[in-house]
Amino acid sequence: MEGLIQAFGIDGRLLLIQAVNFGVLLMALRYFLYTPILSMLDERRNRIARGVQAAEEAEAKLASAETEGKEIVAKAAHDAEGLVSEARTRAEEKGTELMKTAQARAEALLQEATARAEEAKRQALLESEKEITKAAMLAAEKILREKTA
Repeated sequence: MEGLIQAFGIDGRLLLIQAVNFGVLLMALRYFLYTPILSMLDERRNRIARGVQAAEEAEAKLASAETEGKEIVAKAAHDAEGLVSEARTRAEEKGTELMKTAQARAEALLQEATARAEEAKRQALLESEKEITKAAMLAAEKILREKTA
């Protein structure tokens, strides 16, 4: 083997020094380059994983928010429908009550007007009776005067 090493002109000491230099260079590159790059890649992988997880959580929250929003809108529509129905019922009741009140007032006004008309009729009859009585007395007086005269 020694003949082969001499045939190719390989120097053992130089080979050993180059091997040590290569080892030192390999260790320096590993310490200053390979390890920081691996840690940077791991950190980046973790950040990407956290980003993906956050995106999935956000998507799940969005889906639940949409579902919750639809439920809230449906509940609000149902409540609004109930309020409208209740308002209609109250309006109908109030309308019926107002109609009854108006009808009662109209009947009261009609009765009052009838009573006033009856009173006016009675007053007119009394006055006409008085007038008739006066006229009868005047006629009787005139007849009496004519007979005495």
